[in-house]
Amino acid sequence: MGLLSRSVITLNRERFTNPAGRIVRTPQGYEAFVPTPLPRHVELSADLVYLLSEADRSLGELSGMARTLPNPQLLVAPLSQIEAVLSSRIEGTQASLSDLALFEAAGDKPIAPPGDVLEVRNYRGALTYGLARVGDLPLSLRLVRELHEKLMTGVRGQDMTPGAFRTSQNWIGPPGSTLSNATYVPPPPSELLSSLGDWESFLHEETKLPPLVRCALMHYQFEAIHPFLDGNGRVGRLLIVLFLCTLGRLPAPVLYLSPFFEHHREDYYSLLRGVSERSAWDEWLTFFLRAIVVQCQDAFGRSSRMTSLHDDYRRRLLAAKAPPSAHNLLERLFINPATTVKGASEQLGITVAGADKAIQHLCRLALLREVTGRRRDRVYLADEIVRVIEQGRESGTDFDSRTLL
Repeated sequence: MGLLSRSVITLNRERFTNPAGRIVRTPQGYEAFVPTPLPRHVELSADLVYLLSEADRSLGELSGMARTLPNPQLLVAPLSQIEAVLSSRIEGTQASLSDLALFEAAGDKPIAPPGDVLEVRNYRGALTYGLARVGDLPLSLRLVRELHEKLMTGVRGQDMTPGAFRTSQNWIGPPGSTLSNATYVPPPPSELLSSLGDWESFLHEETKLPPLVRCALMHYQFEAIHPFLDGNGRVGRLLIVLFLCTLGRLPAPVLYLSPFFEHHREDYYSLLRGVSERSAWDEWLTFFLRAIVVQCQDAFGRSSRMTSLHDDYRRRLLAAKAPPSAHNLLERLFINPATTVKGASEQLGITVAGADKAIQHLCRLALLREVTGRRRDRVYLADEIVRVIEQGRESGTDFDSRTLL
């Protein structure tokens, strides 16, 4: 930081034509952006009112379906897996859903180097933890730190103080960029707690803002504050589903926006910057609400496909007079589409021999496939379940950032 104190590093000020915040110069000689406290009232255009109504209706229909599903895990489990994979992919990971399933099934005997799959596993773990935690702890800065610790421990970025807000400056830019040529420099440490305090207050204040608008504002502000040295994007996307659940808009975690954000990654980042630089709230709200609509439709489609596949598999097992253990194992595969003999034995509470018999029944019906080629510690994958989980609609193909609606 000594070099910074002898020079002045400025943000690209020509981009900040009508900023939703202020640019501050730090004692170290660089400039950073501090977002204005979130608005407690937003004027919505007629187009946005229409889109908000569409998003509310879609979310209400999805929530109603989630309440009536005979087995909610047929939707909850695959959606959380896709969210973990795609939210992590936005940050550059390459792990697939089958990578995650195989890694979790194989336990301490992975069939390939873990690589990016550890980050995806941590994301899913943080999501599960957060959904359980909001039952007894309000959505708060404390919970945000806990989520970050779950997300970052033992993976890339683990040396960047997991679970602690930063005490040094971070920045956003292309790989290899520095503070001097960063695309965006979030609040300096001296401004961080004040910005976070207002953000936390916004979560709990009584307001007439529509819940989906509040959620969009909340997500933007968290990303603008960027309170951690790493992992901010993933934590910010985790907070979306947690916020909607705590508001009572979702009875179960059946809506995730990362597939839409990943499909429109450049628009996602550009529109977040547009709020900071030009107060372009309408454009960001349009994008966010469109994501709600599209991903509700996606969840309906996935639910229908998973239910149909589940019913088909059950009929095939009945026709083959498969033992109860095979039926029970099938239910587990719709939660994690990979297994081992040892894992099936533990999950079903049966002997190893019984678990092996159940697996072989599913293999004979081509519902499972051994993927390691090993003689011992074999891992089995339900390929068709993976394909159906991954078979989302082309998220957001109807979105055009030039026309916005």
